[in-house]
Amino acid sequence: MKSALALMALAASALPVAAIAQTSVTIAETAPVVTLNVTESVEGAPNIATVGTGVQSRAQTAQQAMQDNAAKTEKLIAALAKAGIAKKDIQTSGINLNAQYDYNQREGEPTGPRFIGYEASNQLSVKLRDVKKVGPLLDSMVAAGATNINGPSFTIEDPAPMIAQARGTALKSAKTQADFYAQAAGFRTARLISISESNSGGNAPMPMMQSARFKADAAASTPVEPGQVSASVTLTVQYALER
Repeated sequence: MKSALALMALAASALPVAAIAQTSVTIAETAPVVTLNVTESVEGAPNIATVGTGVQSRAQTAQQAMQDNAAKTEKLIAALAKAGIAKKDIQTSGINLNAQYDYNQREGEPTGPRFIGYEASNQLSVKLRDVKKVGPLLDSMVAAGATNINGPSFTIEDPAPMIAQARGTALKSAKTQADFYAQAAGFRTARLISISESNSGGNAPMPMMQSARFKADAAASTPVEPGQVSASVTLTVQYALER
């Protein structure tokens, strides 16, 4: 009998050891829970302006259209550099080449569209780090041969301080609301149990109460109003109401 027991013990010791199972326990919140969505915004003056510009050229051949456009683009980039725009702040945003047709039907001409040449375009995105110079810069672009301009759009280069301020205000507002609900419902306090956040920083145009018109030394330049931009934070918070 002892031999049999010894053999059984030996066999058991020879079996592989099973992995220890990991157990996760979640304790459900038993107190009433209030969920709040709170959004707060902070406004500030922008310090970055982004302008889109470019040149267009037409020619009878695609190659000639591209060559003409390249020369115009180089002239525009040189003007931007002369205006003090760093190379890193000038970015090509699009190059296009398309055949052009005249769809107007004239008497005595064959029916259908009439080929009139090729159109090439080169678009640039320009970042300006002094918003007071936007107006004169736009005029310089046109003087250098720019055939289209769009923008400007204003932003704040580092919106982190504004976002932090909006975040703190939002959290305080959420706590105030949670305490109100707790007391109104007959509870003693509200205990924070979760927070989630979404934010947008320094790129939403806002109206400005006072604006400035920027002028060149001798002649009036294109008026530009930078206004203000805002950074906003939205918090979704949950509070447990406790007696």
